[in-house]
Amino acid sequence: MSDFMPHGITRISVQEISQRLNVGRLAVYTMLEQRIIPGVRLGRRWIITRHAYELWERTCGIRSSAGLTPHPEVMVLN
Repeated sequence: MSDFMPHGITRISVQEISQRLNVGRLAVYTMLEQRIIPGVRLGRRWIITRHAYELWERTCGIRSSAGLTPHPEVMVLN
């Protein structure tokens, strides 16, 4: 664990995420770049905390209380 990581915070590897999602490592990197999976990029490295990832995994990436309300579906007839 690096010195800058507070005690008790653990990271999850891209390899472990790829195994848990049953996708390739490149797919995980793409999801990180598209901000689908929570992570922070430091140079060429990605830092993904286990807590943030597992929260994302439990909610299937759905943000709760994001302040967004769904728009009702509207059908326009001419």
